Amino acid sequence: MAVPRLSVVTELLKPVTWFPPMWAFACGAVASGQTLQDRSTLIVLGLILTGPLVCASSQAVNDWFDRHVDAINEPHRPIPSGRMPGRWGLYIAWLWTGLSALWAWNLGPWGFSATLLALVLAWAYSAPPMRLKLNGWWGNAACALSYEGLAWVTGAAVMLGGTLPAPPSLVLALLYSAGAHGIMTLNDFKSMVGDREMGVRSLPVQLGERRAAITACGFMLVSQALVVLYLTALGAATHAAVVALLIAAQGPLMNKFIKHPSQQAIKLSAFGVPLFVAGMMVSAWALRHLGEGIQ
Repeated sequence: MAVPRLSVVTELLKPVTWFPPMWAFACGAVASGQTLQDRSTLIVLGLILTGPLVCASSQAVNDWFDRHVDAINEPHRPIPSGRMPGRWGLYIAWLWTGLSALWAWNLGPWGFSATLLALVLAWAYSAPPMRLKLNGWWGNAACALSYEGLAWVTGAAVMLGGTLPAPPSLVLALLYSAGAHGIMTLNDFKSMVGDREMGVRSLPVQLGERRAAITACGFMLVSQALVVLYLTALGAATHAAVVALLIAAQGPLMNKFIKHPSQQAIKLSAFGVPLFVAGMMVSAWALRHLGEGIQ
């Protein structure tokens, strides 16, 4: 049996996609209120878990079960192009999933539990019989929860010695997960042709481009607005003001995106999403400043 080259395996695991969950893990670690220097080894282990392991697993799973759709949308990818021979895409998905679970075993009960849930959602998103991605509402929710909320909770739990983070940290993790639902929709505009043909009901397919763009922006804006209100209620008015400024900076980009969704989706991802995730870190430091993340 032919064996894939290392460069092709790396392409399948998509390192460029690892940043969001690694960033969310870092936000959870900061929000925990624990001394970062004293737990630097745990932080490194957690970053490896959320990016090169769990996120990479989800990419391999998705590419295997999406190979027929990718043959239409992105035929240059490793599996539809034939550069990933036979069933190696599936074997790598299994292997990376197992490695992720084993790695998480040493990061405490809540970190391990959050990892298992993220892996279950990764398979449920792409694989039959659930294949949540066939409906953009459910599929994007699963991705958003895995990439943002569960990674945040894992970061906080690892720093807290494996215990559940305090409620303020959980609330922010949930709010930013809701906002990430909109971010996931941005990725769907580039694959509308293949999605329609293969029965994948992404939000652009279901709602049309303009309504899907408005919906995506709505998720992002409303969640961040609630973060501002929540931080203000906690007494972190300065941090709330910074998040509000970051929201305002996203406005012009979202306006252009709503007018020309397919043409502007990449630009909003490239310049608007970094503003969104910057607000995540500001919010995490707000909890750290207030001491709300400390058990």
